[in-house]
Amino acid sequence: MLRTTRPDRGIDVDAGRRRLALPAATVRALAGFVLRREKVPTALLSIAFISRRTMATLNREHLGHRGATDVITFSLGRSTPSAPLVGDIYVAPDIVRAQARRWRVPSREELARVVVHGVLHAIGYEHPEGASREASPMWKRQERWLAAARTEGVW
Repeated sequence: MLRTTRPDRGIDVDAGRRRLALPAATVRALAGFVLRREKVPTALLSIAFISRRTMATLNREHLGHRGATDVITFSLGRSTPSAPLVGDIYVAPDIVRAQARRWRVPSREELARVVVHGVLHAIGYEHPEGASREASPMWKRQERWLAAARTEGVW
């Protein structure tokens, strides 16, 4: 059984040939940071950066939604507290860049936010859709970990 105090060792990041606002090593470190803060001792996570078109296909086929979104997470969770957390996180960098422009934040910050968001979903956190999303406990937790990771120089 995989046992580690460094959950980031079980994180695979695939950017393909895409140039990202954060290096793959930073994405891995950020995901590991969240796992440690959430006290997840073991994890096997895959974080893949995909095209807008591929994201729209995943969104339609698996969630029944139209169009692309920024991040989709599929999690197997943990069968027991000692079992590793297993999940796949898909991120569409084009969507993330557009969101960053719309919200007037650096692309680097928005990409970090989306990675934290995806990891929290893998752990099992959920949020409502619509206007109450940003007031949800998950969103507040996401922003707390994002700020802590920035303060500690993770990203």
